Amino acid sequence: MTSSTETGRAYSALLVMPLFFSSNLVMARAVGDAVQPWTLACLRWALAVLIILPFSWRAMVTHRKALLAAWERIWILGVLGMWICGAVVYLALSATTATNATLIYTASPVLVILIETIVLGKRLPLGRFIGVGLALVGVAIIVLRGDLAALTRLDFNPGDLGIAAAAFAWALYSLVLRHPSLTPLPTLAVFTAIMIAGVIGLFPFMIWESMALGGFPTAPKAWGWIAALALFPSVIAFSLYQYGVKTVGPAITSCFLYLLPPYGVGMAILGLGESLHAFHIFGSVLVISGLVAATLPPDVVGIIAKRFKFARMISSNTSSQA
Repeated sequence: MTSSTETGRAYSALLVMPLFFSSNLVMARAVGDAVQPWTLACLRWALAVLIILPFSWRAMVTHRKALLAAWERIWILGVLGMWICGAVVYLALSATTATNATLIYTASPVLVILIETIVLGKRLPLGRFIGVGLALVGVAIIVLRGDLAALTRLDFNPGDLGIAAAAFAWALYSLVLRHPSLTPLPTLAVFTAIMIAGVIGLFPFMIWESMALGGFPTAPKAWGWIAALALFPSVIAFSLYQYGVKTVGPAITSCFLYLLPPYGVGMAILGLGESLHAFHIFGSVLVISGLVAATLPPDVVGIIAKRFKFARMISSNTSSQA
């Protein structure tokens, strides 16, 4: 049983966990043209492997047969998680803002529900259906920058479309990760194997990029950004998330991901000097509202309902005594 001290420590860790996750888009945007996208993604994940391997290699050796048996899914996860959600995101950030990217990427949990409903035939309750609809409308407003006429002109920002594709890829990543061949294995071992697969997939593109475009990082500042990307949104964010799942459970931990938009947008405005427009505010309200309605776990809803009921009982007793 988890002590109140340990639970409080977990809540404190989970409050900063989304900050580390959302720092990926802001830091990658800050690197700008200093490092090419496939090179940045490959070096980021290669460094992350070196950081995490001392903690995971024993589990990988112990479960090597199971990992090798699941190599096709691990390869797919590497492509989805590190190739598309890494290099493609960095390429898209050259054509859009970190603010737009953060708000669009936030919709990926809703896309998971949508894919499960369409492909797997899972039931979609009315509340979640409304939540999915609100979130998708919010994303559309952000992509169209509040200009509905852009839809008729097919005038879309390619960077925003790239981020939307990455959000869809992350939704697929989340579904593939739940496969029965992977779920019994130690999380750290699976994550390290996926990172290695991603680095292998990215390496040829990094070589091509360096030969065709140049720009392989040599400056200490560029390597500082790469190291920060490997450490903060990769190793630390993942570790805090796993700690939260272990201590307070996946339902409550997932709720802290609702802090991604305010953290990400706040850093983009303060750190990069990006502007916040009316369509950002309106779209983000719809995205976050839809996200909460579509993904809030039933047991968390029950906890909230019980506490609300308890608060009403206290208020009622206080009023009667007065």
